[in-house]
Amino acid sequence: MSFRLRAAIIVAFALSATAAVTASDMSIAGESVQSVASLSRENALIPAPAAAQKPAITFAAPREIVQPLASASRADLTYSPESDVQASSLSALVAAHGDAEAVDGDMKCLAGAVYFESKGESLEGQLAVARVIINRAKSGRFADSLCGVVYQPSQFSFVRGNGMPPIRIDSRSWREAVAIAQIAMNDSWNSPAEGALFFHARRVSPGWGKAKLAMIDNHIFYR
Repeated sequence: MSFRLRAAIIVAFALSATAAVTASDMSIAGESVQSVASLSRENALIPAPAAAQKPAITFAAPREIVQPLASASRADLTYSPESDVQASSLSALVAAHGDAEAVDGDMKCLAGAVYFESKGESLEGQLAVARVIINRAKSGRFADSLCGVVYQPSQFSFVRGNGMPPIRIDSRSWREAVAIAQIAMNDSWNSPAEGALFFHARRVSPGWGKAKLAMIDNHIFYR
């Protein structure tokens, strides 16, 4: 075999081997691309994990807050320290005081005025009389003590000179008068005659020209 023919065969064999290797590499690459594409398609079909949801917020049931109405009766809110009970009426508050205590000084003057001016009348009427005595002592227009108000000249018809008539201290009327005087001093119960400075019996018409506050039993009260 000539040298040229042998060289041609070697070259041809080399080219054939190179072509085979290249084809093999291309086949492998194609398979790799197909695999990547396949994986991409499969991944595309898997839904992304849902975002973690926050737990729902649960609110506690609202608490009911009960407030007393503005129109609530004072009777439901009055406390009697003497009996350690909550009085439901003025009569219950008076009854809680028990027997009449021995009183003197200003308290005796106040109870005496209640006794002589309004005994036999309703407890509300007696309380209104006590309010007038207390209001006068605080007003600066009359004497500055309860006894001074009661014994001020020409003010109360039951006053005799510088004293008052004898009192039946064992009577129900005196017990009520003492209790009403203490209730008025402690401001334990409201009166329709709050702020009153004057009163007179219904049977008379003095024509005072003052502001009328209330009519209770046999008396009319004015500011």
